[in-house]
Amino acid sequence: MGCLYNLGIGVMQAGIRVMAPFKNKARQWVEGRRDVLRRLADTVGRDERPVAWFHAASLGEFEQGRPVIEALREQHPEYCILVTFFSPSGYEVRKNYAGADYIFYLPADTPKNARKFIEIVRPRLAFFIKYEFWLNYLAELRKTDCRTFVISAIFRPDAVFFKWYGGQFRRALLSFERLFVQNAESQTLLRTIGVEAVTVAGDTRFDRVFQIASAARELELIRAFAGDGRVMVCGSTWPPDEELLLGLIADFPAVKFIIAPHEIVPARIERLIERSARKAVRYTQLGGSADLEGADVLIVDTIGILSSVYRYGTYAYIGGGFGVGIHNILEAATFGLPLAFGPNYRKFQEACDLVALGGAVSVETHEALRDWLKALENDAALRERTAHVCADYVATHRGATEIILGKIAL
Repeated sequence: MGCLYNLGIGVMQAGIRVMAPFKNKARQWVEGRRDVLRRLADTVGRDERPVAWFHAASLGEFEQGRPVIEALREQHPEYCILVTFFSPSGYEVRKNYAGADYIFYLPADTPKNARKFIEIVRPRLAFFIKYEFWLNYLAELRKTDCRTFVISAIFRPDAVFFKWYGGQFRRALLSFERLFVQNAESQTLLRTIGVEAVTVAGDTRFDRVFQIASAARELELIRAFAGDGRVMVCGSTWPPDEELLLGLIADFPAVKFIIAPHEIVPARIERLIERSARKAVRYTQLGGSADLEGADVLIVDTIGILSSVYRYGTYAYIGGGFGVGIHNILEAATFGLPLAFGPNYRKFQEACDLVALGGAVSVETHEALRDWLKALENDAALRERTAHVCADYVATHRGATEIILGKIAL
């Protein structure tokens, strides 16, 4: 199995290199790892402080781990914080994050890379956020005195750990001093394969979104656009989401719409503007509030502000549910926005919970989305109850960061 795993890593690297001339993310993946071990040696390797290493697959996982990073830095400033990413969509957005001392791409998980990385970094603490169980890195960590943890993990019966062929991955879980999981179901599953060092801590994203809400930026142009009316914020949308939303724009003339596409593709944004039944403008082309005159649709064609945009909303539609899965719904829920999203949401505990509680709905058609919004528009009491469900859900699930650091007991 180890040979097959290493072969798979090699095939993955080769495939990404083949795609690099044609795909920007593949090119960033390759270029970001060029000479990375030497750069690590010249920086982290020369730092005499004990290293706390946090690894995140991408941006979402980083945001999940961020409360732990920042709490550890505040409580134990003697540690040097190293953050690594697998994906360009995480690294490129957070490569200048001030809360870490060093930020790098993680070298591909080959035996040689893992051995050299651990030799250079010499981590005292290692945190894997949610998932990404790299077998060679974990094997090297087992040879050291590094305390290794996974945080905000969630396990499901169909995962490789619970398959007949998953023995190597099951053994990898024993690399962790403790696994901090999101729910009791994960703990129960892990016990069926003999993993007992498990704590149900919850999801650190609740701590993060509370931080975001508390520090949300004032966006003057968004505030001017929203005015005193009702606004639907459509976050991280993809083309199938936008097809539903275009009809909604025509159906609800009393509601303004803010659409923040997941990918900033100029041609796609122009098509959105052309197809909108009401006047649409681009955020980055606004010179001032005068440019908003007559506009009922605002396209947010920049990254980094969506979490603050939600504060101006009345409702939220979260994209991704017609693809591999919905994007972050908690950033909207923390502001008390009733939520809608596509059908692929069942891998996300918070989405399942909010659907069950009545704070969110899953829709597959324009008609279903229209009926949901119509009910909220026509019933202020329903709108208020739904908003409270979402806001209260986030507020009552905070505290995972405190549990994690308390158990680690540095």
